[in-house]
Amino acid sequence: MSTDTHELMASHPGPALLARTLETLQVWRQRRRQRRDLSRWTERDLHDVGLSWSDVVFEAEKPFWRA
Repeated sequence: MSTDTHELMASHPGPALLARTLETLQVWRQRRRQRRDLSRWTERDLHDVGLSWSDVVFEAEKPFWRA
């Protein structure tokens, strides 16, 4: 293997890019699940944590990619 080829392979972002992509997908799935769960809370649950239904609607309507 030539030095140029080895340097190119060593600097290839493939594994790191794949890891970041998988991490991002996991975060998006988690946000989606948390927002879905939040929309199922009762009035009492919301009161206990200091949230209103308008807070829930605001959060639940966000796209999964937005924090």
